[in-house]
Amino acid sequence: MKLFGCIAILTALAGAALATEIPQGEHRSGASFMGPDTRAMQDDDTANPGMLWVLDGETLWTRKAGTADKACADCHSDARVSMRGVAAHYPAFDKTLGRPVDLEGRINLCRSNHQQATPLRYESRELLALTAYVAEQSRGMPIEAGHDPDLAPFVAKGHELFTQRQGQLNLACANCHDDNWDKKLAGAPITQGQPTGYPLYRLEWQSLGSLQRRLRACITGIRAQAYDFGSPELVELEAYLMSRARGMKIETPAVRP
Repeated sequence: MKLFGCIAILTALAGAALATEIPQGEHRSGASFMGPDTRAMQDDDTANPGMLWVLDGETLWTRKAGTADKACADCHSDARVSMRGVAAHYPAFDKTLGRPVDLEGRINLCRSNHQQATPLRYESRELLALTAYVAEQSRGMPIEAGHDPDLAPFVAKGHELFTQRQGQLNLACANCHDDNWDKKLAGAPITQGQPTGYPLYRLEWQSLGSLQRRLRACITGIRAQAYDFGSPELVELEAYLMSRARGMKIETPAVRP
């Protein structure tokens, strides 16, 4: 019955016209929709399970890899200094590739080009740990993504994907996260979908996960074909969402229900 109830609610949402974007002054982190216990878990580093991945990332930062026998620290030294503010600007436009790359993509490009190592698999503990460790150095800093003019056409494509209806339920991301945020879906609050805390620990997953994992889950939930990890479409969606959240503070590693 619960499944059919969710489908009925989502179908009703699909009939609504898309509203305008949320004004910047009304932007709210997903943390503001959580109960006090979950917020307390996020705010206490000794209770936040995502910090286990951050600690693993700190170890990997100094571990040599690949035929070049280099560690991240060999090029970037102390991440607490060199990586401060970096995550706030991703996805970023890569002039060599002629397209944007997200933070996971940048880490894998560094592995391939500088360490001469095999890229890490998406959602692997190693890639999540390194990404969380780098992003955690920007915790509390405002998101700055989207300022680069070269990124603009890709942000526009991401916005188009965000507002494009798809799947058997004929829903767009904006139907929930722009039009109906702060309402309920199967008893759970609908958030604004702000990407302030990724990679984050989701209690439902009992694990850390990337923004791409969350996007794929949403797309599957509306009964559409999810894009592959690392696909241009997912990176474009990330670029739009981070641009949409500009000025909000990074919370990595966040905790969510």
